[in-house]
Amino acid sequence: MATDAGGESRHGVNLTNLDQPLFQDSGATKGDLVDYLDAVSDRIVPVLGDRLLSVIRVTGGQAPFMQKNVPKYTPEWVATVPVWAEASKRTVSYALCNDRRTLIWFANQRAVEYHPTLARVDRLDRATDIVLDLDPPSDATFDRPVAVAHLVRQALADVGLRGAIKTSGAKGLHIFVPIDTHASMDEAAAATRAIARRAELLDPQIATTAFLKADRAAKVFVDATRVGGATVAAAYSPRIRPGVPVSFPVAWEDLDEISPSDFTLFNAIERLADVDPWAAAMPAPQRIPADLIAEGMEIPAGRIAAMHEGKRRARARTSSVPPTDR
Repeated sequence: MATDAGGESRHGVNLTNLDQPLFQDSGATKGDLVDYLDAVSDRIVPVLGDRLLSVIRVTGGQAPFMQKNVPKYTPEWVATVPVWAEASKRTVSYALCNDRRTLIWFANQRAVEYHPTLARVDRLDRATDIVLDLDPPSDATFDRPVAVAHLVRQALADVGLRGAIKTSGAKGLHIFVPIDTHASMDEAAAATRAIARRAELLDPQIATTAFLKADRAAKVFVDATRVGGATVAAAYSPRIRPGVPVSFPVAWEDLDEISPSDFTLFNAIERLADVDPWAAAMPAPQRIPADLIAEGMEIPAGRIAAMHEGKRRARARTSSVPPTDR
């Protein structure tokens, strides 16, 4: 891949410092990042398009940071959407990465990771996918999340749904289930919880929906919280990890034979050739069964359940402390 020192212009973007290291232990340069994203632009732009985009950047030797609000120097040709953020009580100007030029501009800003929302900007009240994020313990081998992925696939099949799977680019897996617009955001969230619970019950020795890490033991966490305004690393997005792995689509029949390290900034293009496996694997949008939604409505949201459990445990610890002598 090219690593020119600077001065190059590509797709109307002036590129700089292409020969600088991307980040520590990356084994890559900024030019490598630009070249990779340019090469996969026809696959990743459709995944990012018309979705509020958060990126993780690495600049000036600083720790990586997530950027939601675009900087003031953002070119006027980068499409942006103002969104009121209730948590921070401010308007956030999100970028829409709808074309190759915008993608290359982000790459030149040293944006390594691309995290779009799970709703399109024209229907922020409707999720486009049910997403199950399989998060294994830090010391787990990859066969653990793979085994749980098969449980999720079975849980989906049991209710007539199908999904596509990709590596997270870290140590886990992401399963996407495209859905139509009939379900509200709350209903989609409920269905996600129901599928996660069903997968857990298929083999509770290896899968868990426990939100608190202390309750997971050595099990794989089936994370059902990627809903609403949540984001997920996009298919084909690089990740800020040693060797720069990328989040990569995998055929279900190949899942038992692969490792996350098989897909990196340096070899993903060769693996893709002229195809787009993520688009090819994605089922058509499906309607969520009403009984699955009803089932999920009876399951508390993970963060809320964890909050109440944390308070309960705190009260228990306080009540068990003997009074001090006066």
